[in-house]
Amino acid sequence: MDEEEYILSHISPEPAHLEALYRRTHLNHLYPRMCSGHLQGRLLSMLVSMIKPRRILELGTFTGYSALCLAETLPEGGEVHTVEIDDEMEPELLELFGSSPGGDRIKLHIGDASDIIPTLPTDWDLVYIDANKRDYCAYLDLLLPSLKTGSFIIADNTLWDGKVFDTSANHDPQTLGLDRFNSYAASHPRLETVIIPLRDGLTLCRVV
Repeated sequence: MDEEEYILSHISPEPAHLEALYRRTHLNHLYPRMCSGHLQGRLLSMLVSMIKPRRILELGTFTGYSALCLAETLPEGGEVHTVEIDDEMEPELLELFGSSPGGDRIKLHIGDASDIIPTLPTDWDLVYIDANKRDYCAYLDLLLPSLKTGSFIIADNTLWDGKVFDTSANHDPQTLGLDRFNSYAASHPRLETVIIPLRDGLTLCRVV
């Protein structure tokens, strides 16, 4: 048994509908690794339980796994707004949210996150960023002015397979964008920031 197998066998079980979604993602979609999966999904669900946000914004829906995890433990009346750039995903996502536990709490927006963010309400308690890696800093600049003290930002993929450790050897736009974000979040006066070395790196920021 390797480390991952050990961890997954010693945490809360993956709900059956999410296990099925994870399997479908790997069978039917390119880049299935983008799907959050069991461990990260249980962490997202627990963070929502701890923070108790009423309004969550997710940037980057993919096949909907993380959105369902975020919605799973929302307080009564809470909602998740999720933004997906690929309009071909819309029918699949709407069907998924219409038939899954907690899916009625999710509102789907199709389009580029940078265009969609200014059209949405601004009173977010929790923001989960998992969209275009090159634009993480831009997303932060769009969101921060309207985020109140005590709200949280979670950013995925911030270690990017370790490529951010050496940007002289890895200077593709995604790696450089994530490296800029990591430095920006760590030094921003309105953020308390920690990177969790989970999967591909998960950054947790508290707005102060």
